[in-house]
Amino acid sequence: MMLELNDVHTFYEKSHILQGVSMEVGEGEVVGLLGRNGVGKSTTLKSISGVVLPQSGSIRFKGKNILGMRPHQITRLGIGYVPEERRIFPNLTVRQNLLLGIKPGQKKQVGPGGWNIDRAYDLFPQLKARDKHKGGNLSGGEQQMLTIVRTLMGNPELLLLDEPTEGLAPMLVEAVAKVIREIHQAGVSILLVEQNFEVVLGLASRVYVMSKGKVVFAGTSRDLGNNHEVRERYLEV
Repeated sequence: MMLELNDVHTFYEKSHILQGVSMEVGEGEVVGLLGRNGVGKSTTLKSISGVVLPQSGSIRFKGKNILGMRPHQITRLGIGYVPEERRIFPNLTVRQNLLLGIKPGQKKQVGPGGWNIDRAYDLFPQLKARDKHKGGNLSGGEQQMLTIVRTLMGNPELLLLDEPTEGLAPMLVEAVAKVIREIHQAGVSILLVEQNFEVVLGLASRVYVMSKGKVVFAGTSRDLGNNHEVRERYLEV
């Protein structure tokens, strides 16, 4: 198993946000994490990536317990985190933004199957066409694509995506979903936090649903699609 969370508890000061969260992501999987706003989905990703420190439980990546590690240490192990906020550099070009995604000490030209500028542009020609454009001049969908692909430049084996289609027009939602699909087909495992139910069903093989800091449903996308009670009670669909 690539990623395993077992009984993870995370607090913000005295607020008990994650209350015993357990889930897993297998190699080559896209797993969806659904739920209404404020139930702990983003905190789950932040706990995995080291942005916040869980108080108890275990988080294992490829068998190694990473709980307590710093974000840069977790990144170097092979986990890429794309936060909800599009943290592009608006005054830098698309190429410059992508180059900033390369890990310190990592060669710009990597072996077969690795990510570099040429491979990114081959797979995402829309970014290549914007090579010299400043990040601040891109559309919302293009900025989201740039944020995701910049994270790929660190060659992660697992990508954590937090609400990648939030605030995008329907046409751009499909474009970002296509990017995620292509990244998965290129061999990257993905844990996807997303409000858009249809996007998750189109991408993920398995899903978890959270409510009030706990996992209340785990199963296949088809299982969730057929479970009207869970969808009506815990999701905004």
